[in-house]
Amino acid sequence: MLVLALDTSTPAVTAALAEVTDGGLKGVAQRRTVDHRAHGELLAPQVSALLADAGCTVRDLTAIVAGLGPGPFTGLRVGLVTAASMGQALGIPTYGGCSLDALGRAAGPGRVLVATDARRREVYFATYLDGVRTSEPDVAKPADVAVTADRAVGEGAVKYSEVFGLPIDDQLLYPPGEALVALAAERIRTRAPSERLIPLYLRRPDAVESASRKPVLQ
Repeated sequence: MLVLALDTSTPAVTAALAEVTDGGLKGVAQRRTVDHRAHGELLAPQVSALLADAGCTVRDLTAIVAGLGPGPFTGLRVGLVTAASMGQALGIPTYGGCSLDALGRAAGPGRVLVATDARRREVYFATYLDGVRTSEPDVAKPADVAVTADRAVGEGAVKYSEVFGLPIDDQLLYPPGEALVALAAERIRTRAPSERLIPLYLRRPDAVESASRKPVLQ
């Protein structure tokens, strides 16, 4: 079963293909471009190029997995809307996975802090033990994060490495598409029903509707 993974929860626009079988999972291809201002412009062409690289078309896809965040409102929404729209148009199921969980899974054994850049001098973070999350995703200033790990991964970990005081794996900055597919592999194998892709924002967007009307001055 050929599965497309999308993640736009970070400045990286990631699209990946993975083959899910009864015996395991194999990464097929991945494309990634880092530009926090161009998620909407980059994602669709990147998916097209990815499929072309693999010699596939959208009709070969059996499911789509999307990173649910946490992430900034606008960028995160691009990936989720694209995944939901493609799933509906193709008549295939969509599944979601926490983007931090993909990094935690890819980090491998040990106790690991995953931290991505939340802007505003904050990070989205969670702690993992052997790839399994042991704390709920949260957002905070780096100095307020309780560090209970032996090492750290993610762009936020690199950016605030002096604050965290941990060994940093600077090769693992953004959620890998194959790891996102791995999070949903059992649901894909059992052909679980399609899921509603609910974004994990952790905080309100910068722009919100005013709760009251301002009087018009005469």
